[in-house]
Amino acid sequence: MKVLIISDSHGLTKELEEIAARHRHEADALIHCGDSELSTGHKEIEHFLIVRGNCDFTAQFPKERIEEIGGIRFFITHGHLYNVKMSLMNLYYRAKEIEAKVVCFGHSHIAGAELIDGILFINPGSILLPRTRKEKTYALLQIEDGEATVRFYEVDGKEVHSLTKAFAL
Repeated sequence: MKVLIISDSHGLTKELEEIAARHRHEADALIHCGDSELSTGHKEIEHFLIVRGNCDFTAQFPKERIEEIGGIRFFITHGHLYNVKMSLMNLYYRAKEIEAKVVCFGHSHIAGAELIDGILFINPGSILLPRTRKEKTYALLQIEDGEATVRFYEVDGKEVHSLTKAFAL
């Protein structure tokens, strides 16, 4: 099972289309963790499971989503309501409460993945305004035989090998 995860695209459309087209054939789901700054009518996000970020001014997107993908419970949120720039603790407690195995979030624009107490946290970074790295990134999660591999890619599809991580789920 593979899932494409994007966040903080802040108005980009051509790049969203290109990334979705690049991975649509292999991904079982496309996730956008908010701050798309687009409305529900934009074709570039029509295939994404999307949530509202602090820069999304339409109330049409939910603040969070709980989705079953490939038999795994995902918790999707932007992160600003959980204070993720300071700590993942609030996000962790919410994930425990809803029994999520994977948490996808953005807001900080910092790409990374970590396993905390059996819950996989993934921030794909930003495809417009990255922080702490120069690469504008998104992520591709693959789960197979109890192992999760998170790979990060630049907007042009080049893999950022130094960010790749594997976890036993």
